[in-house]
Amino acid sequence: MNNKLLIFALIAAVAALLLVGLPQRPAGPVCPGGGEVTPIHTIQGAGPRSPLVGQSVTVSGVVVGDFQGKDRLNGFFLQEEDRDADSDPNTSEGIFVYDRNNPVDVRLGDLVCVTGTVAEYKGLTEIKDVTQVTVRGRAPLPSAAQVTLPLANEDALESVEGMRVFFPQRLTVTDVYNLGRYGEVTLSSHRLFAPTEIAAPGSDAAAVAHANAMDRIVLDDGSSTQNPDPIPYPPTGLSASDTLRDGDAVQGVQGVITYSYGSYLIEPITTPEFLFLNPRSSAPAPVGGTLRVASFNVENYFNGDGCGSGFPTARGAVNLREYARQQDKLVKALVGLRADVLGLAEIENDGYGPASAIHALVAGMNAAAPVGTSYDYVRFDADQIGTDQITCAIVYRTQTVAPAGKAAFLTAGLPEMNRPPLAQTFVQRDTGAEFTVVMNHFKSKSPRGAYGEDADQGDGQGAWNHNRTEAAKALLHWLATAPTGTDDPDYLIIGDLNSYTREDPVTTILSAGYVDLVSRFGDGPNYTYVYKGEAGCLDHALASTSLARQATGAEVWHIDADEPPVLGYGTAYKSADQLVSLYRNDPYRSSDHDPIVIGFDLR
Repeated sequence: MNNKLLIFALIAAVAALLLVGLPQRPAGPVCPGGGEVTPIHTIQGAGPRSPLVGQSVTVSGVVVGDFQGKDRLNGFFLQEEDRDADSDPNTSEGIFVYDRNNPVDVRLGDLVCVTGTVAEYKGLTEIKDVTQVTVRGRAPLPSAAQVTLPLANEDALESVEGMRVFFPQRLTVTDVYNLGRYGEVTLSSHRLFAPTEIAAPGSDAAAVAHANAMDRIVLDDGSSTQNPDPIPYPPTGLSASDTLRDGDAVQGVQGVITYSYGSYLIEPITTPEFLFLNPRSSAPAPVGGTLRVASFNVENYFNGDGCGSGFPTARGAVNLREYARQQDKLVKALVGLRADVLGLAEIENDGYGPASAIHALVAGMNAAAPVGTSYDYVRFDADQIGTDQITCAIVYRTQTVAPAGKAAFLTAGLPEMNRPPLAQTFVQRDTGAEFTVVMNHFKSKSPRGAYGEDADQGDGQGAWNHNRTEAAKALLHWLATAPTGTDDPDYLIIGDLNSYTREDPVTTILSAGYVDLVSRFGDGPNYTYVYKGEAGCLDHALASTSLARQATGAEVWHIDADEPPVLGYGTAYKSADQLVSLYRNDPYRSSDHDPIVIGFDLR
């Protein structure tokens, strides 16, 4: 053996002797009792369900999410140390431990052994019926997986279920509907729109629907408690003056991925940063012109018996306190529109007398109106308009316009379940110009009772689309008969058509020569309503060709659809403190629809 080989052999021998005396890190996790440790990725498997459901296992991992306690999630998340992770990208290294009895308190970064039974709960793989929890020490948090929206496919988050993740991108707040009820906010890579708001029904709308489904994650609050107090987002706590709106943004989102009731959620382990990019506006944007017309769905405005009693009613406020709160908010919004003519939907169908809902609402407007402004409402020759519990109404400012001709409504030939359209011609006092306002509220998309042609056809238009389309045709036929007695061609169809912009009812009216004023003056996709995180226009302003030439602007006043419903007038599910902190006498969340205001220079 030459000298070099001899030296290398001696060095190797000495190193081997030294290593004998050093503590060796185990090749894998070791838990007390010497039982076999099952890797978490083996429990998770490569599919949506664990292959070991019902089996007793022992696992080892680092606590990456501590949500113990009945007021939280009754458990914690374990993730395997980086050295123990497998090489299969389809298997998760994390799992939820349902530890309801909380025998051992754990904290973030603890290295823990758990013995229990593998289970699936509403799509989430977990360990339940825990018999032993042992904290072995502390360990570095495993590496966080990077996740971005939109997802590659619907199962993309299954491989990181129970694991620590972070989103490197700024995310948009796309739904705050469940914020007050469950402490949840839905996030996406950009604002999501209803498929048929931006795409034609059928395959195009289906493509948008799929893209939307891949582009959302629910930011939870780490708790299963309903009606949280305080409400966690924004981080300062939600209140009537400190809101979180659809269109705001969030960055620095990191936490643990979980699954519940058909949705993936992220349970945050740090507080993300909120960016308030969609602030409230105190008034509608300018629309120009010398005359303003507005359309507003007032979300089930019922006034009891009209004398302070009669609650709860069929819809709307359940007691006098709620009614007063609803009235105050609606009056602020309606007066704030500064409209000369207002079309209202979803108002109680109880006539026009001194105890009626429309009388009470207009009285409230007059009490709050600026000096020199007073309102009245159009009275129709009927005790009720149609047979539904709700109807439409038309209100006008007496100083600027006056009714002309006959106040008319359509029932003959109108498909059932559509509220009868109302038509009234007005004359502008300053110019003598006439125009006719037609207020509508078509059948909703609710599938209840729908069958045949009215069933959901799967093209993105929802149930009762055929019914709404026939209502649009009946409306056009009726208007062609000049129902108010005017020969002036200036007609404005407004109201809640329960149809997004690309759907058949709207396109039927546009094909007859009417012009969509909101789209004409808007600078992108528009919306008056948000449903399941998708925004779109259910409310419309469609002008005859002659009237469209006299339009000067059209704007949606976003006071409602972007706001959390918990900021409305309702009192249910709120603590004594929240009855005060979540309510303010202002126009925000006065309804679930945003109002539209249109400007005209009539000639």
